[in-house]
Amino acid sequence: MRIQDVPHGLNVVIETGATIYIGRFDSLNGFKALLHSCDVHPIGAGEDVEHYVRDAATYGVNVTQGDAEVDVLGIKSVRLLRDVPKLA
Repeated sequence: MRIQDVPHGLNVVIETGATIYIGRFDSLNGFKALLHSCDVHPIGAGEDVEHYVRDAATYGVNVTQGDAEVDVLGIKSVRLLRDVPKLA
């Protein structure tokens, strides 16, 4: 999925090289994606990124920041949080 295709108001998971952003997509402003009610999480060495994302899908977004702007050119992947499998 491309960030340009995400509908307004849906929760998304955006992965860059060093950070995971989970939040409610608002809009694109030039080369920045604006998210609200976000969890901005730096990826640690050896961290299981998929488990972290699945935890958010299961238990909800741990809001650590009200708003976040993500540089569109640095995005590695985008997916809807609702499409992420929940933990068993």
